[in-house]
Amino acid sequence: MLDFHVSASPSFSLPPQACGSAGLTALAQSAEFARALKALGQAPVVLPELHNSLVTTRRFASGLRLAMINRAMLPQPSQLPAALRANGLGKTPVILSPEHPCPALAQIGALPLVSPACVAQLDLGNTAAQRKAALHQKWRNRLTRAQSNGLKVSRQNMPLDARHWLLAADQVQQQQRGYRSWPIALTLAYAQENKGKAKLFQAFSGSEVVAAILILRHGRGATYHIAHTTPAGKSLSAHNLLMWEAMSWLAAQGCQQLDLGLVNTEDAPGLARFKLGTGARLSQLGGTWALWLPMGRLLSPLTRWDSRLMSATSR
Repeated sequence: MLDFHVSASPSFSLPPQACGSAGLTALAQSAEFARALKALGQAPVVLPELHNSLVTTRRFASGLRLAMINRAMLPQPSQLPAALRANGLGKTPVILSPEHPCPALAQIGALPLVSPACVAQLDLGNTAAQRKAALHQKWRNRLTRAQSNGLKVSRQNMPLDARHWLLAADQVQQQQRGYRSWPIALTLAYAQENKGKAKLFQAFSGSEVVAAILILRHGRGATYHIAHTTPAGKSLSAHNLLMWEAMSWLAAQGCQQLDLGLVNTEDAPGLARFKLGTGARLSQLGGTWALWLPMGRLLSPLTRWDSRLMSATSR
């Protein structure tokens, strides 16, 4: 994400309600995310014709320009070609990852690449008693154990320190598990440009920090961004306590939903159980598609061949 380049003019600014920041929207489509990118000189293009969807672009060393539309709603995909052309992206290859299944993308020549995944989304609109009752039994038992272990929890704005222990631990974890998340610079830019919306929760056993989670707020929602637990923290169920404290604080702040991210039961079954144990529901995304308007007609036979993969429903 760090190497996405500016696609708008130097006078770029977000429309008053760009990205639906007043409501529930994915982090990647939020005004807060756009501000962080802009601070790094990588402001996205805004498609006003499509509910101010955000488009990030990347230019490779070869000169090839690639656009990405990540977790946009796309209620009317037939309007996408005209919106891309109107904003100077008519000849740019686009990678699309809609918020919900969108098989109609095949009708405009989009080629399905990856079948839909699921994210865990936690409703925070219920009472504390209702949220606790929704916890899975083992999750609730671990929370009770953590609450009796004498752990102390702190909450603060994320320090603007690239050497912070949580950021360093997350980098090591990414290398060990073979995945890529946000670069540190983008996380810090988010915290700097959106005051009070990057909240760090830490659990202490005595003076030793044993776990932490970083929550990013955006609009009326929030996203579970980074987490790390030490071996001591795992034995004390510190992660459960931090998540419960974060859920409770967000709900008290009027936050309606917490996005816990992708659920991968094959490669990360423990993390999947942890996320779903909070009472979160599974929400199916729209898969990943490739769209290159100049090649739309040539690719249409391929889109018909396997577009069924992209219209599956979550179970």
